[in-house]
Amino acid sequence: MNELIRLTACDAVDLLKAGDVTPTEMIAAAFDRIAETDPKVNAMPILCRERAESAAGSVSRTSMLAGLPIGVKDLNELAGVRCTYGSPIYEDFVPDYSDISVANLEMQGGLAIGKTNTPEFGAGANTFNAVFGITRNPWDISKSCAGSSGGSAVALATGQCWLATGSDLGGSLRTPASFCGVVGLRPSPGRVPRLAGNPFETMSVEGPMGRCVEDVALMLDAMAGRDPRDPISQPLEPVSFRQTCRDHRAPRRIAFSLDLGRIIPVDPAVAAVFEATLKRLEDMGVELIEACPDFSHAIEAFKVIRGLGFLTGHWDHYLNHKDKLKPDVIWNIEFGKSLTADDIALATRHRGTIRESTMALFRDREIDAFLCPTAIVPPYPADQLWVEEVNGVRFDNYIHWLAMVSAITLTGLPSVSVPAGMTEDALPVGVQFVGRPMGEGPLLGIARHFEEATGLSTRVPLDPIDKSA
Repeated sequence: MNELIRLTACDAVDLLKAGDVTPTEMIAAAFDRIAETDPKVNAMPILCRERAESAAGSVSRTSMLAGLPIGVKDLNELAGVRCTYGSPIYEDFVPDYSDISVANLEMQGGLAIGKTNTPEFGAGANTFNAVFGITRNPWDISKSCAGSSGGSAVALATGQCWLATGSDLGGSLRTPASFCGVVGLRPSPGRVPRLAGNPFETMSVEGPMGRCVEDVALMLDAMAGRDPRDPISQPLEPVSFRQTCRDHRAPRRIAFSLDLGRIIPVDPAVAAVFEATLKRLEDMGVELIEACPDFSHAIEAFKVIRGLGFLTGHWDHYLNHKDKLKPDVIWNIEFGKSLTADDIALATRHRGTIRESTMALFRDREIDAFLCPTAIVPPYPADQLWVEEVNGVRFDNYIHWLAMVSAITLTGLPSVSVPAGMTEDALPVGVQFVGRPMGEGPLLGIARHFEEATGLSTRVPLDPIDKSA
């Protein structure tokens, strides 16, 4: 493995700024690694080397990313590069514009080298589609990398790039991070500006993914900021997220729940890693409080609000291209069509109650963060569409098993998935830290302290593992 590939994004940027390595050398290292690993994992099916090399000639060493190669999720537009959204409808679509967050990254010296795989329109927590097929988990290529930012997570875990974009509605940044042993941050709505059909939508966000927490903070600095095209976008903080991440004190008090108040079962392998996480935090001197917001209506509220969003966002696709849509997308849209005003009103009220209950926990118990598992299971077989049963509890749709992350989505609070341990089968398991409103910097600082205690960030990048061989 080329030694450049092993660098963290922060270390690579330091070398680029110092002139000790050139953007062209970084691009060459990335493409060598893609050629070596992607036939086994299918993480980055769309490449744009010529575009990246052309941009490398004019990138400034004083810019934030200074010519660092990055991966772009195939739900984010990149001007002049094929963008399929994982759908046959857009198999040959080439936009002449970039999503705001991607444009920000390029403006800050990021060099997009390719598009990472995603399920159709991000629907489905397993990364596969009819255009490019299945993306595989490098820890065991027979396993799923989750979704929908699965291609980005795998590209990071294998060392194909140093940073990658992701998006998250019901866990699409966090679950792949957990499955692949990397870090994924779901920022607060409005923290990262974006182009969207519904510009006032607060459930889906864009966010950064990296191999360690400080890399994610660096990427957030390059993505975030106010943009008039996004009416809910927020101005930058006076201190960078990377600086706050590095300077923030260790957590003092954390509330936790294994199962969010028993709304969802948790596989024993995940529960074992979570128990070890609690012990590690205690060893760090953290006071742990077993307490949880009221998530009793979270599963149904998320299902309703998500269905309404899919109906809004994909109405034209349903009317004009239903024959090209996969069943999961059709199910989401048709569920949205079936909703009544009462259904929507009740779900909205439940979301408000969940937010209020979560804020009360932070206020009344004076906690620094809330902690829970990221995913309820370890990585499952790649050809399995979704998790249908855990601990004897059966799920009747493909989003039910994601309640651990989708419930947190409803709070509107930032959350980050960080590697926490390994199963007996040597598969990664992540935990999810949830922070205060618009508190990405302190949250990343807490996650960094935990990451230093585990030492797990050094396990990636890795060569894809074929356990059947």
